[in-house]
Amino acid sequence: MLRFEEAQQIVNNELEDYVIDRFPEELYEPVRYILSMGGKRLRPALVLMACSVFNDAVHKAIKPALAIEFFHNFTLLHDDIMDNSNLRRGHATVHVRWDPNTAILSGDVMSILSYKIISESDDLFLKDLLQLFNTTALKVCEGQQYDMNFESRMDVTVGEYLKMIELKTAVLIAASLKAGAISGGADMLDAELLYEFGINLGMAFQIRDDHLDVYGDPEKFGKKIGNDIVTNKKTFLLIKALELSDPEIKYRLKDLLEKENLNPEEKIREVTNIYQQLGIDSISADLALAYFDKSIQYLDRVGAEASRKETLAIFAEKLMNREA
Repeated sequence: MLRFEEAQQIVNNELEDYVIDRFPEELYEPVRYILSMGGKRLRPALVLMACSVFNDAVHKAIKPALAIEFFHNFTLLHDDIMDNSNLRRGHATVHVRWDPNTAILSGDVMSILSYKIISESDDLFLKDLLQLFNTTALKVCEGQQYDMNFESRMDVTVGEYLKMIELKTAVLIAASLKAGAISGGADMLDAELLYEFGINLGMAFQIRDDHLDVYGDPEKFGKKIGNDIVTNKKTFLLIKALELSDPEIKYRLKDLLEKENLNPEEKIREVTNIYQQLGIDSISADLALAYFDKSIQYLDRVGAEASRKETLAIFAEKLMNREA
């Protein structure tokens, strides 16, 4: 069945045909720019891979795959504005290279294009795909709002955080798999099982990402570690550390978070030492593994031959064990 690298290449080839000759240039150049940055194309590749579990005619899933990639990049473009991020995939963000107004409008056009593309899907599956797409888009926005709410709170619970990453990250991975299953002609039970596979894999993916930001190898991670600590991002590691801390450690941890002029390297070192004291390293690794194991249980239940599901299982394992 379709391997991740093969699906990735199909997506990259198809993307080249979009927004090439559209004008005005000032509107579409930022769109071409963010798409040209590359990225893993994880979500659209999963659409094609999921389709291939049920049907070798993966061209049936091209439109939903591209629509999801456009939508995902639209969310990144707007997220960068809200987070005031200067870099995306090693390049200047759109609002930095151009300006915030251009970034907002180009993001809007990417969102509209995502709906235009998915509306070109096979009529047989269009209603189900649109319903899935609409529901997912709303959930992603809800997740982003929760994430923004957490910026000003020190009392975020683990449960709240897990709900936020499910909405902001996991549902789009899950929807990608379900869209592929629908496009491949799967029945609704199998499509839903792949959705649950994706939810749990997405949860493992994000918790692993939190973990790597603290414990990753900078050479392999591709960027400096500790950015989440420096920016006081409410990750599972920080929330769990605050939950497990005794009053003395909690006071020290909050003090580190509130100091504005603290040297970043010192802050990373001190917070990481507290994490080590509390065993956060193994706790976060164990939680990611638990979600991964649950995802595989759902994949095993999908009513297709094991050989047809193998590439998804291999991909999930690589995603879980990634170091970047």
